[in-house]
Amino acid sequence: MNMNNLTNTSSVLIYSWRMSASGRSSSSKSTNTHRLRPRYLPTSRDFYIEALIVPISKPHSFLSPTRNQQVFRTLHTNTTPPKTRKTYKDPNGVTRTWESAERTTRHAGQDIDGVGIVAILQNHPKSDSNPLIVLQKQYRPPLDKTVIEIPAGLSDPGESPVQTAIRELREETGYVVSEVLETSPVMFNDPGFCNTNLRMVHVAVDMNDPLNQDPKPELEENEFIEVFTVRLGDLYQEVVRLEKEGYAIDARVANLAEGIELAKKFRL
Repeated sequence: MNMNNLTNTSSVLIYSWRMSASGRSSSSKSTNTHRLRPRYLPTSRDFYIEALIVPISKPHSFLSPTRNQQVFRTLHTNTTPPKTRKTYKDPNGVTRTWESAERTTRHAGQDIDGVGIVAILQNHPKSDSNPLIVLQKQYRPPLDKTVIEIPAGLSDPGESPVQTAIRELREETGYVVSEVLETSPVMFNDPGFCNTNLRMVHVAVDMNDPLNQDPKPELEENEFIEVFTVRLGDLYQEVVRLEKEGYAIDARVANLAEGIELAKKFRL
């Protein structure tokens, strides 16, 4: 790709349109089987397009994290799930479109939808020098499989990532956070498909705390979660074993396992 062929100030043709789509509209019905799934909107006959102006001020600026991008109009489809369609200009100056799903759960003033929680048990009789990580099993209808996951959930209005992590861990597992160890940068789960994002929050759970002796989850009526623990150093092998047994593996669990395995392999 010859970036020098780009002009100093080029931009995308601006347009937007609306079309009527055939189909039967459904009644408004909330589907919320888990806090980290998109909240669906009722279907609609109207399909909207989102257009962008994408000025390119200099070579490679299209790929810069600070690329100047202006969305002059944002329109969405009331489909299931909600979708947007963006028009943009690629580094070769070609106008293209991209359709994606969109989560509608992010609250004003917050930069994430929710959190994933890496919960490490401390002072557990079985942990010794190989600490235990808290995992869970949950059936996911889109996959028609039980998925191995970390505790996770959406933020409530005004919550910080840490506050969300403390609340969600208590609700889903019954464990009480003893110490917050780390909060990650914002992570996008599947940026080619959806705008969903989160922060990972690492926490310690002190098993000497009486509140953690007999943890009792506070699940919603549509949540069916089985909590279990795995030795952190054995996580990769456990992921491989669980997949062979027919479980689906959530990417966040797999990424943690891969990271630990790479650290061991390269002695980092």
